[in-house]
Amino acid sequence: MLILGIETATEQVSVAIGGHEGVLGLFEVTRGRRHAETLVPAIEFLCRQADIEIAEFGAIAVDVGPGLFTGMRVGIATGKAMAQALRIPMIGISSLDLLAFPLRHSDRLIASVIDARRGEVFYAFYRQVPAGVQRVSEPRVGRVDDLVADLAERGQDAVCVGDGALRYRDQIVDSVRVDFAEQYLSHPSAAPLVQLAHAKAMREDWVNHSALAPLYLRRPDAQINWETRSGRVS
Repeated sequence: MLILGIETATEQVSVAIGGHEGVLGLFEVTRGRRHAETLVPAIEFLCRQADIEIAEFGAIAVDVGPGLFTGMRVGIATGKAMAQALRIPMIGISSLDLLAFPLRHSDRLIASVIDARRGEVFYAFYRQVPAGVQRVSEPRVGRVDDLVADLAERGQDAVCVGDGALRYRDQIVDSVRVDFAEQYLSHPSAAPLVQLAHAKAMREDWVNHSALAPLYLRRPDAQINWETRSGRVS
């Protein structure tokens, strides 16, 4: 089964095609935050380069967040529209899972950290298991101090990955001793998305497009700004 992977939950737009042979093609761009203008041409370009027709896809996998509201909505809406048109199922995977997966060979605690803006981060913790990684905490949104406190409480050797970890690196290392993953791993990628989605597809662990829901963890910034201006938020 061929799977189209769409990842737009952060500043990066990432599209991949994969199946039982692994990742067959990958397109990524991180400049501009023009998700709506970039995504569909990226899918078309990747299909042409891989010599694959859109009708050949058996499932569409999307990053369901948490992440930047607008970008995330673009990816999910595009994936749903394609799945509905093609009459194929969907698979949703968290952006935090996608960050942790490339570090699956590490024997340390993995902290996936995404910049949530407003001085906050989305984060979750993972550990290595034979099949990859396993989440050992629920995804949450909080201040960097909350992340640091959780790391300190666990008292384990840890590695942080994600744009949130890099943005607040100085603040984190001032309080706890951790390592940081390389810069190129700082955004979720559609490559691990199709890898993880293929394993789910083999178990028929998928959903109809109408049942796929985003993981927000926090209200959209636009709504918060409006309520603030209206005097409803102190």
